[in-house]
Amino acid sequence: MAQRVTLRKRQPYNTTSNRRRVVKTPGGKLVVHHLKKLASSPKCGDCGDALAGIPALRPRQYATLSKRQKTVNRAYGGSVCATCVKQRITRAFLIEEATIVKRVLKAKAAASKK
Repeated sequence: MAQRVTLRKRQPYNTTSNRRRVVKTPGGKLVVHHLKKLASSPKCGDCGDALAGIPALRPRQYATLSKRQKTVNRAYGGSVCATCVKQRITRAFLIEEATIVKRVLKAKAAASKK
C-alpha cells in the first residue's frame, strides 16, 4: 500500500489553485509540494497568437518586470503582433490611396462638365 502524506494547506479539494505533487526527500520521506498555476503567454489583440518577446508569467509577476521586458519597440508593441501591425499599416495606406483616387476622379469629372 502507498505511503500516506499530509497536506500542507488546509484546502483538501482538487482545484486548479491546489495542485500537488508528491516528492520523496533525501531522507526517504514523502512530502507534498503545492504547485503554482501555469502561466499563459500574452496574446495578440487581433489574431490571438502568442506575442513574441514577452515572457509568459502570472499577472502579478508583470509588476516586477521593467518596461522594456513587457513591451516590444514597435507601434502597438506588447499588445498586437508584428504581422497584424503590418496589415494595419497597409490597410490604412490603401484606404488613403483610394480616397485620393476618388478625389482626383471627382475633380476630373467636374472639369469635363465645365
